[in-house]
This record gives sequence, C-alpha cells and structure tokens, in this order.
Amino acid sequence: MKIVQITPGAGGMYCGGCFRDNALVKCLRDEGHEVLMVPLYLPLTLEDADQSSQTPIFFGGINVFLDQTLGLFRKLPVSWTSWLDKRSVLKRISKYAARTRPEDVGDLTVSMLMGEEGRQQKELDQLVDWLKENMQPDVVCLSNALLIGMVRQIKDQLGCAVACTLQGEDTFLDALPADNRRQAWDVLSTRAREVDAFITPSQYFGELMQQRMGFDISKLHIIPNGIPTEGYTRSSLPMDPPVLGYFARMCREKGLPLLVDAFIRLKSMEPHQNLRLMVGGGMGPSDEPVVDEQKKKLQSAGVAEHVTWHPNLDREEKLDFFSKLTIFSVPALYGETFGLYLLEAMAAGVPVVQPPHAAFPEVIEATAGGIIATGLEAGHLAESISSMLGSKDDLKDLSDQAYRSVHEGFKSSDMAKQVLAAYQACLPH
Repeated sequence: MKIVQITPGAGGMYCGGCFRDNALVKCLRDEGHEVLMVPLYLPLTLEDADQSSQTPIFFGGINVFLDQTLGLFRKLPVSWTSWLDKRSVLKRISKYAARTRPEDVGDLTVSMLMGEEGRQQKELDQLVDWLKENMQPDVVCLSNALLIGMVRQIKDQLGCAVACTLQGEDTFLDALPADNRRQAWDVLSTRAREVDAFITPSQYFGELMQQRMGFDISKLHIIPNGIPTEGYTRSSLPMDPPVLGYFARMCREKGLPLLVDAFIRLKSMEPHQNLRLMVGGGMGPSDEPVVDEQKKKLQSAGVAEHVTWHPNLDREEKLDFFSKLTIFSVPALYGETFGLYLLEAMAAGVPVVQPPHAAFPEVIEATAGGIIATGLEAGHLAESISSMLGSKDDLKDLSDQAYRSVHEGFKSSDMAKQVLAAYQACLPH
C-alpha cells in the first residue's frame, strides 16, 4: 500500500503525537509498504531516527504566519517564499513554538481548518502539487483533526482515501477565544463529513469527538497506541528508598503540581518518609515558571533534597530513568486521550497510579498494569500510592502484568497492524 503520513512538528519540544506517528511509519515501512512522512510547520524532534528526514517541510511556520497576517505576502510566488520552509531556517524559530498559546492563534486556527478557503491556500497547493509529483497514495493520514481543512483538496486532486487521527484536539480548540472556538468547531464538524476514517487510541476520546463533530460512527476505529519496546530495562522496584516517578511535559495541565502536593503529603506519613521523587519530561520556556513554583513548594515543605529533576532527556536517558522507578504517576488534569507515558513506564515493569477520569480507567483495565486513584485530589492520589507501596506482593504482581501487557500487546508493530486494517477498510472494494 502507498501511504502518506502528514504530521506537524513541535520544533524543539518532544511531542507524543510525533513519537507515535514516527514509530508507526517505521513499522509500516518494515512491513514493506511505501510510506512518505511529511512534516508540517517545524522540524520534528524525536528520540528515534526521523522517518521524515528526506521529505521537505510544508506549511512552514514562518510562511503560515505571514500568509495569515499579510495580504500582499499571500500573492507572492512560491519561488520567492519557499526558502522560508528550509529546515535550517525553521530550526532557528523552533524555540518559540512552546510559547504558542491557543488564545493567540484563534484566527489562524480557523483559517487552517478552512483549507482551500483559508489564507494558507498557497501552502496547501504546494503540498498537493508535490504529492502529485512524488506519490499517488492509496491513503493520506492526517495526524490530527486540526489539519482537516486539507481533506477536500487532497481527495479532489489525488483521488485517494483520507484518514484522520484524533489526538486531544478538544483541549486546544476549547481554549480558543469564544468566537474562534465556535467557528472552529462548526468548520470542523462540516469538514469531518469528508473524512473516510477516524482513528483514535481510546473509546473515551473517540466517543467524545464523535459527539462533538457529528461524523458517522461507522468511520471510527479505536486503536490503542503502541511504543517501540526495544531497550527497556526492567526496574527492580527499589524499596530502600522507593522512588515515585513522573515523566511528561512539566506543566500544570499534566498534573505536575498535583503530584508534588501528593508527594509532600506522603512524606509526612511515617511509612513513606524515605520516599524519593524523580521528575522527568519535556520542559520549554513556558514551563519554567511552573517548575520553579514546585521547587519553592518542595523547599518550603523541607523535602526538596529528596526530588531530582530530569528535563528533556534523550531516549537512552529516558530508558535509564524508568529503570530506577518503583511506582509512576502523571495525574493529568484534562481529558487525556491515552497517555503514552503509561506504556513507557509499564514497559519497564513500573506500575502506575492514575486519576479516575478521561482514558485512564480504560488504559488500566486493558493493561492491568496499575490502579485508579480513589479520587481527583492530592489526598486521593497520596492514599492510592501509599496503598500500592504498602504491599510488596501486589506491587510485584502489578509490575509483572504491566511488563507483560506492553511487551505482548502494545508495541508499535501491534498498533501498525491495526492501523493498516483501518486504512484497508476505507479503500474502494
């Protein structure tokens, strides 16, 4: 099968969606399929070999912004503006990507959703023309629904099926200014009718987006995420001292302050006074104030020396990080679509404790690699972590199940087989 995977780059920040798509493309290529991975906006920042490294970047961040703000710029020929899409140029602005806030890009988001009717029409034409010259795909897959404005022109010009992955777009869209938010959801719902298949990693998020977008439920495919499991060293589950881990973007939305509060509570309990906390994951300029706030909180509580910080680790460093943990939690506050970090922890045999909302109960049920906290507050989280640490036998049983589940059913290759079946289902028969 000939497949095009279109994925936005996050510049200098690690991005779970980029990791997923990159691993998917590698697995599909390993199975003998011809796959092009096309990056948008900025270069991809990845742990593994970049599957898009031989492909030009389209909708470069500079061009997209100038198309939106300068009417004259939109009239310039591509030969005058294409140099702004060079990787060397885009890498220089990548550090600013983490500072982009939904409230600042409402008009731009709506314009992108409008596709050939939006202000980035020139960029869309350039992408479609390039695809015409380089591949006649059977399927084009869009990494998320914010790219849905491309569907109409891709189908008209290339005559192929278009699939779209759903990966947490609601949080971004709901943070847009009110007028932009209403318009964006309206356009999204209209354009969703043109998509041949929607793929999402959890029943929770698939049903949520189907209700909000109104697409035909028969087009929905629930395919859990998978990860490359090579290289993971199984944790020995240290207990002297036990180590609580967090690995995600170091921000409020992922629940870092909540976990820090739970850790401080645990440290006040006699059985857990030797507990340690390791915090890892992505940290950009916009995350630094949140991290500084947590460090001050820990200092005030007298436990700062029992916490270590590990920002922006590469893959080898990340694998080493997980091998040192006893227990893991990322108590995200919003409606998490899945949580790749759960699979990463469980691949090292580290049991997880997650809040009772969003996709977390679904993931825990599917893997049996952890427990759901008794509630959404720091006290509930601390209570559940304490309970797990209190029984070495239960901890070991959960560790065994976590390790087995991921290595036997949640690998990237498992995900790729299911995705390929979804692609085949939307082709003409």
